[in-house]
Amino acid sequence: MSGELRKAALTLGAMLVLQTVSGLIWAGGAAARIAMLEARVGEQRLVAERLARLEEQSLATRRAVERIEIKLEGGS
Repeated sequence: MSGELRKAALTLGAMLVLQTVSGLIWAGGAAARIAMLEARVGEQRLVAERLARLEEQSLATRRAVERIEIKLEGGS
């Protein structure tokens, strides 16, 4: 009977080790995916900031053109 208990204990231990290794592999993959997503979010932030600057420049250009048009119309 003790032989059966040892075999069951070894089997249980092997399964626990296998599950632990599988969990670590899964966690490593998840960490890699999270790192990739964080990098993408960082890139998107940069793009959003650049877009905001371009919008502000566009508004400033539009205002300048409007002022020029008013001066030209007033001078005619």
